[in-house]
Amino acid sequence: MPNIIMYASALCPYCRRARALLERKEVDYTVLDVDQDPSLWQEMEQRSGRNTVPQIFIDAVHVGGYDDLAALDRSGQLDPLLGTG
Repeated sequence: MPNIIMYASALCPYCRRARALLERKEVDYTVLDVDQDPSLWQEMEQRSGRNTVPQIFIDAVHVGGYDDLAALDRSGQLDPLLGTG
């Protein structure tokens, strides 16, 4: 199983959608709550080059946000990254 990290905020609807998609895929993932630890926001910006949540990483690959994750799923490219297909 790959190491999946998602920088997220509790109030973000796109974060909830990303969580739901990953849960449908039945994969384990770690959520780093940028609301609880502001230094995580800075870390996320440095790693991703973006300043919006969610930002999702699968192993060392920066997938992007929810829209990017969903696009990978629609194109059939997400399952191989997750090791589920």
